[in-house]
Amino acid sequence: MSAAKAMDVVIVDTGRSNAASLAAALERAGAAPRLSVDPADVRRAAFAALPGVGSFGAVMDRLRAMGMDAVLRERVERGLPTLGACLGMQLFFESSEESPGARGIGAIPGAITAYGPGVRSPQFGWNRLSLPGADGVLARVPGSEPPSAYFANSYKLDEAPAGWVAASAYYGASFVAALERGPVLLCQFHPELSGAWGQALLGRWLTLGGSPSATTAPQPTARPDLTATGPSATGISTRRGTLPRIIPCLDVAGGRVVKGVRFEELRDSGDPAELAARYEASGADEIVMLDISAGVDGRDTAVETVRAVRRRIGIPLCVGGGVRGLADAERILAAGADKVSVNSRGYRDPGLLSAIAREFGRQCCVAAVDAARRGGEPDGTPVVVLDAGRTETGTPVTDWARRAVDAGAGELLLTSRDRDGTRSGYDLGLLRSVCAAAPGTPVIASGGAASPEQILEGLRAGADAALLAGALHDGSLTIAAIKDYMRLRGAEVR
Repeated sequence: MSAAKAMDVVIVDTGRSNAASLAAALERAGAAPRLSVDPADVRRAAFAALPGVGSFGAVMDRLRAMGMDAVLRERVERGLPTLGACLGMQLFFESSEESPGARGIGAIPGAITAYGPGVRSPQFGWNRLSLPGADGVLARVPGSEPPSAYFANSYKLDEAPAGWVAASAYYGASFVAALERGPVLLCQFHPELSGAWGQALLGRWLTLGGSPSATTAPQPTARPDLTATGPSATGISTRRGTLPRIIPCLDVAGGRVVKGVRFEELRDSGDPAELAARYEASGADEIVMLDISAGVDGRDTAVETVRAVRRRIGIPLCVGGGVRGLADAERILAAGADKVSVNSRGYRDPGLLSAIAREFGRQCCVAAVDAARRGGEPDGTPVVVLDAGRTETGTPVTDWARRAVDAGAGELLLTSRDRDGTRSGYDLGLLRSVCAAAPGTPVIASGGAASPEQILEGLRAGADAALLAGALHDGSLTIAAIKDYMRLRGAEVR
């Protein structure tokens, strides 16, 4: 097989995926990826990939309508180089509790199940992997630390099927994080969003997948043992398995990153793609990019900015602003986003949250909730504010948080307008109340943090992730400094 042929990767175009993220990562690994809806094209491809994002039943309907299910089943049965990521892994099995009655591709026996009680679902964030010792794409490098990978899933595989080499992770209980058999690699995590380690994994798949030795007989299944961990010395519970996330926020207007105080007096802070790449290099776990004027101005999110950021980073990208319907969400995903954030329009039309969750999966649907204390008083009731903070409603934030989750939001991005840009720390009372109101849903704390101490306080108050902007943009704080501080206080971070 020639090198040019080996690097030809056909990505199945499901119409409901983050294919742009996967394509960007494959390009960085030296491949020439392209989207296709043609089963014959996928059948003869040197490498084929089925991306994640979406709901099991809806995506299976599309694959079956295209005649793609039989071709993908054939590739796995023949041991041809094939990659499945997140939902793309789950679809190769027989069924999923996400879509009762829907039939999967059925290339591998087994059913996909939901996470049980006691953990927040979806699982959002970075989780440590236990890798098999056998040679192969997933093999752990001797002497290296256990890698972490990025997960965004509500459903999982509990037991590895016979004849497959498995990697495991822990989230409430042990589950299958990845499977390998010859050149077939199925990952519950997103390798394309798992930073340098995920990038190296894709490179190994491309290299070993094109090697004749990759088609040797399957090895016995590896069954790594994982143990749950308890609360750390920081007071942050790590029993769920995921690591706390540090997330830079890029508020964008006119193609530039801006930052102000309480959503006003905006000043230029730089180029979005350059800042995103810099933050990834310094240890960011995710990037949130919000086109802060798109919704108010009634225009679409600037997808060229999304594309530019995606080309530069290999970590998750959440994008919001100007999302008025499914077409807007689809356009943002096609440009390179992995999650879609909806703010004012979601409040006014909760059906939009439901539609995004139905078509793309709950893990793709983020409800951005802006809050202000009534009357500006420190002890005032926190209520929802809309339109970049310009419109105050009478709705208690906790009420809307519960309704947003019921509508389909898989994550809440909670911002205090009162604290935004003030560097006085997160509104911890607000944060605790929302975490209590939506106990099964991941919450990102936002608004006011400018020091490692304040970030740690937000995580102790129940947040799964800490978002900040101004202190990073002006260089007064770095992600490395934040994580060093947390490590010194006993927290495990990526």
